Amino acid sequence: MTTTTISSASREVHIGFDQPFVIIGERINPTGRKILAEEMKNGDYSRVEADALAQVAAGAQMLDVNAGIPLADEPRILAEAIRLVQSITDVPLSIDSSIVEALEAGLSVYQGKALVNSVTGEDEVLERVLPLVAKYGAAVVAISNDETGISEDPNERFAVAKKIVERAADYGIPYSDIVVDPLVMPIGAINTAGLQVMHLVRKLREELKVNTTCGASNVSFGLPNRNGINGAFLTMAMGAGMTSAITSPLHPEVMAAIRGGDVMMGHDPDCAKWIRAYRDPAAEGTGRGGRGGRAGRRRGA
Repeated sequence: MTTTTISSASREVHIGFDQPFVIIGERINPTGRKILAEEMKNGDYSRVEADALAQVAAGAQMLDVNAGIPLADEPRILAEAIRLVQSITDVPLSIDSSIVEALEAGLSVYQGKALVNSVTGEDEVLERVLPLVAKYGAAVVAISNDETGISEDPNERFAVAKKIVERAADYGIPYSDIVVDPLVMPIGAINTAGLQVMHLVRKLREELKVNTTCGASNVSFGLPNRNGINGAFLTMAMGAGMTSAITSPLHPEVMAAIRGGDVMMGHDPDCAKWIRAYRDPAAEGTGRGGRGGRAGRRRGA
């Protein structure tokens, strides 16, 4: 069984086929969030701090940190955000940028073994990102597209993933440190998008033996009740072999789907985590016996 280990200074997270599903919190991302983008650009990280703490409290085992703000100093902002998040929580981080200089700035201040998000299959990108991953001993998300774009043929996407895995090996990066993103497309636009991902995840697990992740909310883009679709998708993806996802843990229906998936996959022994999350709280004044604390008293005493 392949296990990808990511760590902070004091905590390890294991992504693997025989491990509980790993939730990578997606909220620290200024894309589409104008207020957050403006605050980060101006050095105000109060919303970043609040988002980090809320996601961990909701159940995220890792956090994705992105600082992609147009016309801003992304390397500086990303490094500052990473320092802040690591100062207030012990969960490992995914360092998220398409700019190599920003990735290096983040990696240079990171404490632990980070997950780099991400590398694609273009030769130029591979030659810039993979040496950086090797230099800092990180793991990396491999996006299964290249200069030809995103194919609707799962076999084409598999070929790109295989290319990245093989090229990474040339830099001394083992397949256990590669987490492949099979690319989830909006199912409202491409009716077979779910089937494509399930097919590809199984193939990646069986043939490349790599762990997988995805931006789960992409699947529901443009549809009503998006969290219902996201939850259904994630449970089915877990059954197909997906081992992590970049998503928001702040939606109860999504978290219930993931926790239920762990139960069904045998990754929640005795349903302990499920019970802790969802058991009814004891009524005020009720003792362990459930009879107002008088379970052991004789009738009439």
